[in-house]
Amino acid sequence: MTDLCASLSVLGAAVLLSETIRRTAARLSPGAYWIYLLEAASTFQLCCCTHELKLLGETARLELPVSLALTYTMTVIHLLTFRGATCNPSGALESVCRGTGSVRAAVALIACQFGAAVAAQFFATSVWSLGLSDVHIRHQRFGFRCFDPLGGTLLEAAAVELACAFTVQAAAMHVHKLDEKLRAHFIAAVITAAVYTGGSISGAVFNPVLAFSIQFPCSGHTYLEYCFVYWLGPVLGMASCMLLFEKIIPFLFGKSTIGLEVPAAQKQKIQ
Repeated sequence: MTDLCASLSVLGAAVLLSETIRRTAARLSPGAYWIYLLEAASTFQLCCCTHELKLLGETARLELPVSLALTYTMTVIHLLTFRGATCNPSGALESVCRGTGSVRAAVALIACQFGAAVAAQFFATSVWSLGLSDVHIRHQRFGFRCFDPLGGTLLEAAAVELACAFTVQAAAMHVHKLDEKLRAHFIAAVITAAVYTGGSISGAVFNPVLAFSIQFPCSGHTYLEYCFVYWLGPVLGMASCMLLFEKIIPFLFGKSTIGLEVPAAQKQKIQ
């Protein structure tokens, strides 16, 4: 219970810090630059919280209902605080494919995301160095090392990442059919189910920048192999989902049912 309370405190601190950055940026940097600061702060929050949840899940051996409840709750919090930030390079690539954003803007967004992912690594190790719980102390003794995150072959892990990305992308494309108050909970439920289903094989990250922060430092495989699993898999999952619902189904049935609403934070066209 002490370990859980300490980790909840770390999660709360990460969210509050990121929210402070978002609010400060909104006041000091209005206009086009706001979206870059929003992406950086939100990606930092996502990576920091996932670092802590991963450590807690691997070391504290929480019961499954508790782990799933934490995943669901934190996902809802992320969705409600991100203000439309994608925190995912696939989102930037998607905007380019749809013509709602330029290549230059996408590159800048992705750079902000990866910078925030690296900052989250330093934040996590700094917090763990404080020894707030037995989990943190044990992790410090191992030099903050993480070990092979794959529970299957490279092809199996890549397939899981592709399937998870496809599923979440499909949910996001059709969530407009639900009442606005239910959308965050629906997406959170889908993500939690994906984590539960594929977590034992690949970790079910399905986000290249998040994987870079929490999985790439781990031993067991090369960077190129991790790129194959955690970068190529999710990008192909997103692309295949868009192809199916925006091209193949409309071509076969002459009707599209997806929602193409642009997130509020991306409504400002950045050239």
